[in-house]
Amino acid sequence: MNETQWRVTFEIYRQKTGQPAHFDKFVMDVDPDEYVLDVVERIWAYNDRSLTFRHACHHSTCGACGMRVNGVEKLTCITPIREVARNGGQVRIEPLRNFPVLSDLVVDMSDFYLRLDDVKFSQVASLQDACLPFERKQQVREDGRYERLVDCLECGMCISACPVALTTPEYLGPGVLAAAQHAYQQSRDASLLDQVDDQNGVWRCHSAYECTAVCPSNVDPGWRIMDLRKDILRHQISKIFSRRGPSR
Repeated sequence: MNETQWRVTFEIYRQKTGQPAHFDKFVMDVDPDEYVLDVVERIWAYNDRSLTFRHACHHSTCGACGMRVNGVEKLTCITPIREVARNGGQVRIEPLRNFPVLSDLVVDMSDFYLRLDDVKFSQVASLQDACLPFERKQQVREDGRYERLVDCLECGMCISACPVALTTPEYLGPGVLAAAQHAYQQSRDASLLDQVDDQNGVWRCHSAYECTAVCPSNVDPGWRIMDLRKDILRHQISKIFSRRGPSR
């Protein structure tokens, strides 16, 4: 080990089908400026080829490498070792919470993706609809003629961090509700509001904003859920007045 390296113990969550969960320890000499995912890959390559994890882009675009590092949801491809460890310290790596574990650090996110489909979420939106309100002021044009990918990486970290999702599996979750807000802003389809106006929809959220705190791409699901509540209330009020008919 040279003077620029740290010796860090990595505790990695392990669970295979039919076997009890446990942690394996790997003592690694690391560059403090390299990323957590780099070390996980090195552990797989040189220490244990049975370790299972997800990774793809390595630059915070795909969301595949979301894990819990020392109890906090992180995109491990952009989380430097020096942020989560000290020389001679420990780093604990676990799979995301609130999803079934398939193998080691890999969780089953299929239900999350199906729920995104249910709310008609589209990854492509007009420039104005794809941005948060404060971001729109920074755009040169807001006429809706330009499109881009929305910010959500579908990484599932917001659901992992959500205390309500931990206790209520039926809860749609912040990622899905943020997607519903996105979809409603694009289409103004009132059926989307009826779909999330439910005890396991927007009203189950306790406004903890843990989802926003861990979101790696500035989606701000907490704000979007609150905005969706406003849209639902406006929609409900408009329905009440429409039933009354014109005043005489």
